[in-house]
Amino acid sequence: MPELPEVETTRRGIAPALVGRRIAAVVVRDRRLRWPIAGHLEETLRNQTVQSVERRAKYILICFDAGTLIVHLGMSGSLRIIDSSAAPRLHDHWDIALDSGNLLRFHDPRRFGSVHWTGIDPHQHPLLKKLAPEPLSGAFDAAYLYQATRKRAVAIKQFIMNSHMVVGVGNIYASEALFRAGIAPRRAARRLTRAEAAALTAAIKAVLAEAIEIGGTTLRDYVNPQGVPGYFRQKLFVYEREGEPCRRCCTPVKQFTQGQRSTFWCAHCQH
Repeated sequence: MPELPEVETTRRGIAPALVGRRIAAVVVRDRRLRWPIAGHLEETLRNQTVQSVERRAKYILICFDAGTLIVHLGMSGSLRIIDSSAAPRLHDHWDIALDSGNLLRFHDPRRFGSVHWTGIDPHQHPLLKKLAPEPLSGAFDAAYLYQATRKRAVAIKQFIMNSHMVVGVGNIYASEALFRAGIAPRRAARRLTRAEAAALTAAIKAVLAEAIEIGGTTLRDYVNPQGVPGYFRQKLFVYEREGEPCRRCCTPVKQFTQGQRSTFWCAHCQH
């Protein structure tokens, strides 16, 4: 599933081709995504001009004067800018045709992605309204994390993946950040010290920023808007490295299932 760095990479990739462009047409081939695509979308978007392209958590916000298109990539979705002459492939579910002659095309084999139109402040939309602070913002700091973890018995990895605590820290980056901070993923959140909260906050920010810088992580489906995979996989310390030597101490990396997701960690480096 595309995580925050992949979504931010996508946003940065499509924004230059969208901002200032008028929507010439919208073509929806399959409305059956995670939620059905609204029947009015084609007429609503026609002739509107894109004002900005933003991100909130794992949602891409394409902003117009009259409202905002909220896009989620789901498990296997991607957005690409292509020439209008490009024939649609299987699972190319919708296109937005621009006055430049390019298309914004949404591809999603598993159809877990979604697209929503809202005429109000998008941050008040039900999907976004209750989201926690952005991990790369000043609102997410050591003091916030330390206070939020008090009295929380849940494992720290599951805690930092909870979008009501901090948004956008998915499975890959949670494992990687905990390794960098030297914290075992099963540790109860309430057991974090102030120093560990500071270390984990810094690790989350660092791993996400580094992943964005080199285009995210491709494990299976993800490609950026130019069709290029993300290269952060080569930088992973523990994720999907079960049985391989830890890059710090050479102890074999371990794996276990936590919250129905695979967790990878080093028993020597993380406590």
